[in-house]
Amino acid sequence: MLDKVPEVPEGWLIFVADREELYVRVRNGIRKVLDNEVAALQPPLVQLHEGNPHPRWELPPSTSRPWRADDILVRPPRLLDPQPYPGVPHHGSYVHSRPAHPTGAPAHTHHDFQPVLHLVALNGPQPGGLRGIRGADLQCFQQARAAGLAGTFRAFLSSRLQDLYSIVRRADRATVPIVNLRDEELFPNWEALFSGSQGQLKPGARIFSFDGRDVLQHPAWPQKSVWHGSDPSGRRLTESYCETWRTEAATATGQASSMLTGRLLEQKAASCHNAFIVLCIENSFMTSSK
Repeated sequence: MLDKVPEVPEGWLIFVADREELYVRVRNGIRKVLDNEVAALQPPLVQLHEGNPHPRWELPPSTSRPWRADDILVRPPRLLDPQPYPGVPHHGSYVHSRPAHPTGAPAHTHHDFQPVLHLVALNGPQPGGLRGIRGADLQCFQQARAAGLAGTFRAFLSSRLQDLYSIVRRADRATVPIVNLRDEELFPNWEALFSGSQGQLKPGARIFSFDGRDVLQHPAWPQKSVWHGSDPSGRRLTESYCETWRTEAATATGQASSMLTGRLLEQKAASCHNAFIVLCIENSFMTSSK
């Protein structure tokens, strides 16, 4: 029922089953998510009438069927059959194609629906020119969907209007563990990253890409550093985030951390020309609706 839509928390995904359409609950309503689709828009018709020098614009009739409230199904977090991504993309490319014969991405093992937030890397290293924070978020979203992850993933980056610390929903920051793709715990909760340890990982912790590779061990990431653009408290560093993640210029800098130290928030200004690890964090834990 439409009157139940306001009860859906902000940030949740809504799947319309018989139309196979995905919507996200935003502050003022719901917004459709276009994933690997092209929305074809017909141009307006222009009609000229005698004696009237000004054209009249008419929109073509809508072909979409009416909205039905009983189409809405709020789904719990789930995993589809994993579809691994191919190898490392070119730095300037954000379009990926599926391999003809998928190679083995690890099977996800989280079946008991205990609250966790996943921290996963993009499938290849990226320079500082990520087409802005929206471009980085889009890559996180697309690769998470391709890997079968149904949560909302955001880039692990501070930007002009966003602090890294604020990405995770407030209600989940202090109580929900942060885990990798295999549900191995990385941090007891989100706030632990910003407790003064510069995001010190648990000993022996591993971070996987969406296609299942250990970024610290795999040669696809020759530079074992991660972009973050933040200070140790997760606040944006406006002088060190590659001009809002839009430039690969060697003279520009972005704040990064060497994963060889076991930290995600080490304070090191690096040239934006470098291709580093980009992480994606699941920003809220979705529970099933009864």
